[in-house]
This record gives sequence, structure tokens and C-alpha cells, in this order.
Amino acid sequence: MTSAAVPLRRLLDLRFVLAVLAIWTLCRALTTIILVQLAHHWQDPSVYDDPGVPRYFQFATLWDGEWYQRIAERGYPEELPRNDAGEVRQNPWAFYPIFPLLARGLTLLTGLPFAVTGTIVATLLGYAAALVVAGLLREKVGVAAALGGVALLGTYPSAPTFQVAYTESLALLLLAGVLWLLVRRQWWAAAVVALLTGLARPVALPLGLVALVAVIVRWRGRRERPIDRVEYAGMGSALVGCGLAGLIWPAIAWGATSEADAYTRTMSSWRGGETVTPFLPTIERVQWLWGDTLGLVVLAAGLALLVVAVAGPWARGLGVELRTWCLGYVLYLFAALDPWTSIYRYLMLLFPLFVLMVGGGWREGERPTPTWVLVVRTVTIAALFVAWQVWWSWELFRFVPPRDDPP
Repeated sequence: MTSAAVPLRRLLDLRFVLAVLAIWTLCRALTTIILVQLAHHWQDPSVYDDPGVPRYFQFATLWDGEWYQRIAERGYPEELPRNDAGEVRQNPWAFYPIFPLLARGLTLLTGLPFAVTGTIVATLLGYAAALVVAGLLREKVGVAAALGGVALLGTYPSAPTFQVAYTESLALLLLAGVLWLLVRRQWWAAAVVALLTGLARPVALPLGLVALVAVIVRWRGRRERPIDRVEYAGMGSALVGCGLAGLIWPAIAWGATSEADAYTRTMSSWRGGETVTPFLPTIERVQWLWGDTLGLVVLAAGLALLVVAVAGPWARGLGVELRTWCLGYVLYLFAALDPWTSIYRYLMLLFPLFVLMVGGGWREGERPTPTWVLVVRTVTIAALFVAWQVWWSWELFRFVPPRDDPP
């Protein structure tokens, strides 16, 4: 039976949905305890400027949340701000619009301030993302492994961003949606959701690789399942959708500011105006951390470990699309970013790897991990993640003026 032939009602039946919601609620409750304690007892009170808004919600709008608040309340500038030397300064065009527009819409409906609506939107999107991730994983590796993966995702060190004014929830929801649609060969829908990712998070390049692999796999199976013209067109639409997703936001920034490189110049402002050379920032970062030689060894070992993790028989149950995503996304991060404290958040989108961590990635009938072993691994790793989450929240999300080391 093909993936598309499995009814969604079987993959998201009531008991499974309730189990996912229960796990996610427990994860969010633990995170809420951590954030409330920090907001009320350990955060410098200078960040609280509205006595009418509970401290938890103001705390949840720190860092990138402040940029999204500015967008929700004032929109995007028509001219790029520049310093006296003519260099583009940091500005809202670095931040994608769907999340702040959703929060703004809820503000218009309820009259609540962004600190509240942004937090609510992120939290609700997190629940939706958990359900989509769970459904996708259940289709590939079964119930127990899917629930284990969701538990680790929900307790991951930077999981607090699933319930603060950040775009992690939205990005995960759209990403998992595109991956699931590609797995199920729903090409047209995948194209539409891929376009939406272009207004939420810059993940179009690795998504395009996954779409290409899915198309090739489907084409190779055309003898067993012939492909008609409509499906060929759908396959093309998925590829085009992923391609356009990477261009749509830079094009909008160009149209709004009349500067063709508005987006890229804005992004470079976070690096002091320096143009990013592919792969070089990552190489320089690991060499700064561990030395010239050892840094390269650590980087090579990490990449090799990833390849072994997703290429081995213990990962076959994930399927070619999810394994391709893990490899393509890491390659994209390696090439395009300057990895620092934000790397914790970026790595959350590698959610299929959590299934491998609990031993649930085997293909059915090969060497399945006993359920009790999977549960023990999940609980143990989740407990370690929660402890790590406390450290992440204390060291990175808590703002200690004048530090500028964002999560």
C-alpha cells in the first residue's frame, strides 16, 4: 500500500491525537514553569515596560520577538535604514511576515497587545505542528516511535521558542506539512505550502532537494504505477513551488524598497556588513572554538556521524524524503549560516533525527526496537533535554543587559 493510500483518519485517529496533545501539553507545562521562574525571579526588570501586561508575556517577547512586534505594529520600512557611512543597518526586512501578520490579526480581533497575541499564536501553531509531525512520523515509523519523536522535539533545549514570539512553531508546521505532502505524493498541495514557507523561513533550498528526490523516486516507479499528465504537471509544480519559495521574500523586499539587494544587504547587516562566503563562516567558527586543525576534525566528524545516522539500516523506516531533508538541511546550514547561539533553534527542524535517537527508525520487519526500550530511551533523553532546556533558557533567552547574544 502506498503512503497516499493510507487514509489520514487512520494516521490521526482520536486516541493518537489525544496522546500527542497530552505529551505536548506536558512538555509545554514544563517549559512554562521554567520561563515563569525566570521572568519573575531572575530577569532584569528593566525589560518590562508595560505594567498592564503580565511579565511572562513580556518575557516571551524578548529578542526576535521585539522585531516581530515592530512589524506587527508598524509594518516594514519603505526605505532601508542606513548609518552615516551609508551601510544598511539592521531592520525588519530580515524577518518574514506570516507570523507577525497572524499576531496582528489576533490583536485586531481581541484588542490584546502583541506580547499576548504573539505568544498565543506561537503556542497554538506549536500544537498544530506537533500533530503534523506526529502524523508524518506515524506514517513512516509507527505510533511508538512517532510519540517518542514528538516527546524529544517538545523537550529539546530550545523548545521554549515553541511558545514565545518566535517563528519556530510556524516554520515547523509548514515544513512538516510540505514533507508529509511530498511523502504522500500530493504534489499540488506541496507546491502551495512550499510557497508559504517562503514567507515564514528560508528553507527553500533544502526543501527543493527533497522535492527533487521525491520526483525522481516517483519517476523511477512509473512502470509499477504509471504517471499521467496531471501528475507530471503536479510534480513540476512542486519543484517550481520550492524554487519560488526561495525568491518570493527577496522579491517583495525589492519591490517595497526599490532596491534589488534589499534582503541580502539587510541580512549582511547582522554580520557587520560582510558578505557571506559559502561554508566559510562555519569553518571559521569551529576553528575559533577548537583550533585550526581540531576544529576541522570536529566538523568532519560531525558531518560523518550525520551521514552514518541517516544512511544506516536503523534509519530506513524514515524513508528517502526525510533522510534527504536531514542531509540537505545540514548542508544548507553549513553553507549559508554563521552558526552560533541560534544553532539550537535551527537544529530543531531536524526532527526526524529524534526518532533515530530513541531507536525507532528501523523499517517494519527488520530489527524493530522493543517498545519498552523505546519508552525508556525517550524518557531518559527527554529528562536530559529538560535539564539542558533550563541551561538554554538561563544562558540564552534571559536578557542580561547590555549583553547582545540572542538565542
